[in-house]
Amino acid sequence: MAALAALIFVLFAVTVLLGRYTVTIPDFFRILGGADIPGASFIVMENKLPRAVIGVLVGCAFGVAGAVFQTMLRNPLASPDIIGISYGASASAVAAIVLFGASGLVVSGAALLGALAVALAIYAISRRGGVGGYRLILVGIGFSAVLHACVNFLLTRTDITVAGEALIWLNGSLNSSNWDRATVLVLALAVLLPAVAALSRNLRGLELGDDTAAGLGVPVERSRLGLIIVGVGLAAVATAAAGPVAFIAFLSGPIARRILTGHNSLVAAGLTGAAIVLAADFVGANLIPDVSLPVGVITGVLGAPFLLWLLVTSNRSGQGG
Repeated sequence: MAALAALIFVLFAVTVLLGRYTVTIPDFFRILGGADIPGASFIVMENKLPRAVIGVLVGCAFGVAGAVFQTMLRNPLASPDIIGISYGASASAVAAIVLFGASGLVVSGAALLGALAVALAIYAISRRGGVGGYRLILVGIGFSAVLHACVNFLLTRTDITVAGEALIWLNGSLNSSNWDRATVLVLALAVLLPAVAALSRNLRGLELGDDTAAGLGVPVERSRLGLIIVGVGLAAVATAAAGPVAFIAFLSGPIARRILTGHNSLVAAGLTGAAIVLAADFVGANLIPDVSLPVGVITGVLGAPFLLWLLVTSNRSGQGG
């Protein structure tokens, strides 16, 4: 945990101080103290610092959300970006952009509502006979396919300028980070993270299976519904702030589990997600001269091979579907 926290601190400092516009450490503290350094003050306070803060918050939210779903459903594929929740946010946001010309916080609000609506629909359809892990995942994958088709249809029915704006959001980007979004994220996480902590004891019971959890006195359906609501809330607010950053929710839990040699930890998953977002954003912003790649492009490049590797290793160990 300490190593992950130290890594985040280093990546945060690198993101703020280095890159295409470098800032010295003394100048950074002068700016924080209220000094006005032409050019540097604006870049640090209005671009680099809110971008890094939102990167940490978004990564933490995605990481914890993914770990909640993966642990609760006992399946490493059960993350919000695999089971359709992120696609619900994407479809709703793209519809707001294409059909109503929305931008800024309106798009974020539409994404939040879309994620919540799709999650509710997935739960309602999959709960017949009890919400089983594979049942919910399969229903979610079905929703993903339908919503992906809806997004593609909307993009083909609009002009190239609007489609370009929608694609930037769909890739997941921290380019539009500002203090307003950071404030909303902080307030949302101040409510959702304590709720996750309160439900984490029941989550450990659900990890053992429904029958064992019920035998231990865990209210299975009520606990699962509460965890789904909180997990969806975390994924939704993160998606609303930065778009559907690919594979963060999917990667963070398994990586944290390997770091902790097999133990599940929501805190470690959140820290891992924050570290991945900060590192990917810095690489995307500085990898190619004069080109700033969205953070979702970098995480997508990392996540796809990891998904294939996870499927191969799961099947070899008899855990695959």
